[in-house]
Amino acid sequence: MNFHGKDIKIFTCNSNRPVAQQIAACLEIPVGKSEVTCFSDGEIAVSLHESVRGSECFIVQSTCAPVNDNLMELLIMIDAMKRASAASITAVIPYLGYARQDRKAKARDPISAKLVADLITTAGADRVLTMDLHAAQIQGFFNIPVDHLVGAPILAGYFKKKIGDAPDDYVVVSPDLGSVTRARNFATRLGCPIAIIDKRRPKANVSEVMNIIGEVKGKKVILVDDMIDTAGTLCNAAQAVVERGGATEVYAGATHAVLSGPAIERIQNSVLKEVVLLDTINVSEEKRLDKFTILPVAPVFAEAIERIYEDKPVSSISL
Repeated sequence: MNFHGKDIKIFTCNSNRPVAQQIAACLEIPVGKSEVTCFSDGEIAVSLHESVRGSECFIVQSTCAPVNDNLMELLIMIDAMKRASAASITAVIPYLGYARQDRKAKARDPISAKLVADLITTAGADRVLTMDLHAAQIQGFFNIPVDHLVGAPILAGYFKKKIGDAPDDYVVVSPDLGSVTRARNFATRLGCPIAIIDKRRPKANVSEVMNIIGEVKGKKVILVDDMIDTAGTLCNAAQAVVERGGATEVYAGATHAVLSGPAIERIQNSVLKEVVLLDTINVSEEKRLDKFTILPVAPVFAEAIERIYEDKPVSSISL
């Protein structure tokens, strides 16, 4: 692929090599030759084993756990490419860590998402390509263009096949008030009604379900969120719609499989029948449950990369 004199190169760090390889395969180009290792003292070492001079470079790296290591890998590879005279550098970040620290929740809190945006910009990235930021306004934290993809069409396509000709048998449920807009848009795609879980969170990573707004009795429920972290909110919501609401089956769909702490145990022991995730974060084999269905994001990212490279609008990707 070489439309305007500059070649395109896809590189990857260590957090999500499978997605980088799938993106490169969709574009019918090889993954760039590079190596990301550590020195004996833990410092990160990046080596580029091919020239990037004058090339349009795309670095695929989710800043998931270990968050700080993966973030530093990305920053150092950006710096390496900038000093190697790459024509442009796009940070392809399927999952952006620190995105939940987007405001001051209490006095003297940092806004870490803004700091991360500044670090990526200062390192030398010319553009960021990401998916389902926890808060869409984080795009404004960057002083460079940000292309924000959404995972809902991929999830909706899967659930449409499951629902078939019976959309009235299903209800899309938002697990909290913050996800209402996401759930409403998802329900519109499926042609299903919507319900909302009203919960209170006494402290971080602990949630308490209070009320179910809407009718779920005798229905199959689809819980929709942008990420599953410790799975407390999701599993409490699933239990509530069954025990309090009278739902018959509960499914869940989310873009980012953070799955930290007790998440795997909670999901395994929950009433959830199936959890549909995207592979923005690489789910290791030991974390994969029979309940999980993992869908690929590479085709969407590959199309976005091709459009960026060809100077075409990304917003026109079919949503």
